Amino acid sequence: MNVKNMIASAEAAAKLMRSLSHPQRLLVLCALVEGEKSVAKLRQELGIEQVPMSQQLIRLRSDGLVKSRREGTTVHYRIASHEVFAVVEALHSSFCEPSPPDEQLCCDDVDD
Repeated sequence: MNVKNMIASAEAAAKLMRSLSHPQRLLVLCALVEGEKSVAKLRQELGIEQVPMSQQLIRLRSDGLVKSRREGTTVHYRIASHEVFAVVEALHSSFCEPSPPDEQLCCDDVDD
């Protein structure tokens, strides 16, 4: 076990989790799991107003979670890395996709 590598990885993971901790940023990333989308498309799908959408996209871009490209006056966003995609996809499948009715959850047998 290389503790120095683990420390660096833990710091990178913690930074990612801080960026994911805002519901609107998480919604944007979940929408981008399906592929690149324009700001207008994201706003339409998610119901987020222009100012908060811009704020969240600026934060996601500055944190390195999304990349953008301009096409005329339209800006398109996509997830920036495989690591971000994998984390967001795991969150999406755990929290957003319905489980089959006969599927038993991992923690059903744990007493609260």
